[in-house]
Amino acid sequence: MTKCIMVQGTMSGVGKSLLVTALCRIFRQDGYRAAPFKSQNMALNSYITRDGLEMGRAQAVQAQAAGLEPDVRMNPILLKPSSDTGSQVIVGGEVRGEYRAAEYFRMKRGLIPEILSAYRSLAAEADIIVIEGAGSPAEINLKAGDIVNMGLAGLVDAPVLLVGDIDRGGVFAQLWGTVALLEPEERRRIVGCVINKFRGDAEILRPGLAMLEERTGVPVLGVVPYTPVDIDDEDSLSDRLLQSRPNKPVDIAVLRLPRISNFTDFAPLEHHEALGVRYVSDAAALGTPDLILLPGTKNTMGDLLWMRQNGLEAAVKRRVASGTPVMGICGGYQMLGQTLSDPDGVEHGGTIAGMGLLPCETVFSARKTRTRAAATVRAPAFSGTRVEGYEIHMGQTACNGAAPFGILSDGRPEGAVRGNVCGTYLHGLFDSGELTGKLAGWLLGRKGLPASSAGPESHRAYQERQFDLLADTVRTGLDMNAVYRAMEEFGHG
Repeated sequence: MTKCIMVQGTMSGVGKSLLVTALCRIFRQDGYRAAPFKSQNMALNSYITRDGLEMGRAQAVQAQAAGLEPDVRMNPILLKPSSDTGSQVIVGGEVRGEYRAAEYFRMKRGLIPEILSAYRSLAAEADIIVIEGAGSPAEINLKAGDIVNMGLAGLVDAPVLLVGDIDRGGVFAQLWGTVALLEPEERRRIVGCVINKFRGDAEILRPGLAMLEERTGVPVLGVVPYTPVDIDDEDSLSDRLLQSRPNKPVDIAVLRLPRISNFTDFAPLEHHEALGVRYVSDAAALGTPDLILLPGTKNTMGDLLWMRQNGLEAAVKRRVASGTPVMGICGGYQMLGQTLSDPDGVEHGGTIAGMGLLPCETVFSARKTRTRAAATVRAPAFSGTRVEGYEIHMGQTACNGAAPFGILSDGRPEGAVRGNVCGTYLHGLFDSGELTGKLAGWLLGRKGLPASSAGPESHRAYQERQFDLLADTVRTGLDMNAVYRAMEEFGHG
């Protein structure tokens, strides 16, 4: 019978996603077929499966750690925020519609049959399901309609690991307070607490751990060391967008848009030895980079107006005029055109002028493009490079007077290039490593620097090494024998 373990946290950002990723890898290393599951994910980083369905990027990464092809059943509900009060709701990989928070709160209990159908179908093919919660199970205002924390744990009868983040401070209060706010039946599900992101000597924690166990009645099953693994992040609030990149020969500036999405497109650039990637959100911070990247966004028109108001658009245009290359991906590509029209109010409504750097026009519609794609790049600096990726966008773009960025495998032109500006709809185009190597060599050559000695490495190969590092770290701090016992014994005592 399929076993399961659920990872819940005292708050967002405590490391639930990474711990689930680690467990998926550990179970795989131990000879089990493990699969990740998150009933409801809220994130702007998404992934397109081989059958053209959309799911959270975090669950796709967890699947890869488990050695599985990402499957939309691993994340049956994805919420992509389009404003502070509303989100695009994706169920089973398909867009269900745009809903305000209150509207979705009223409807979400009705999605339980679809959640359970996905879970049971996945469980029929797995030895272990590793379930991820969201936020905190102690959000007492939301517990009545919960479908992602203790509500889900009850539906699938899952034992729970409760994770707190010591790096933020107050970890004992986090864990004790969370347990205290749960109902007795919910507390019974917690088989262990885990303290995550610890730096220092764990012996110093012993008195606190004993007191925590005494007060909560829950054993502490692990103190997991902090480790700087580089694994794709779940959302744009992650630390990687807040920290500066190491000093490297090439300076790449990525515009940190308010609704930035799929910024993991740039992860392969970040770990290249010659490429320094930094995220900027104002004109003063842009400086004089060697390359400017405009990322995807969930609200292209709104984010372009934001750039227009804070001076970033004008700053980018000045850099283009001085010869700095600019690349836009998805929403960033749409911004570079002449006009953006939204006759049906899909995004912003109306028509606005684009940045005018490519001779392209975009019209938004309710139909969402979701597809995997392969192309041969035609942009002069990278001509002949093979790339694979995926498209996720609500608009269609027509270009006149621009050469294509590439040619798709079916012969259709893709994207646009004019001068030192190019745009493409392809997410993940740097993942294979080939385009990353070509880009690094070209940018180094523009500065009169020798090409990097490092050969191209695929993002997947890099991730595989990171998965093993993460699994090794978690094994040192988490009592895996206790985790296996909890999965075996829970519900049978």
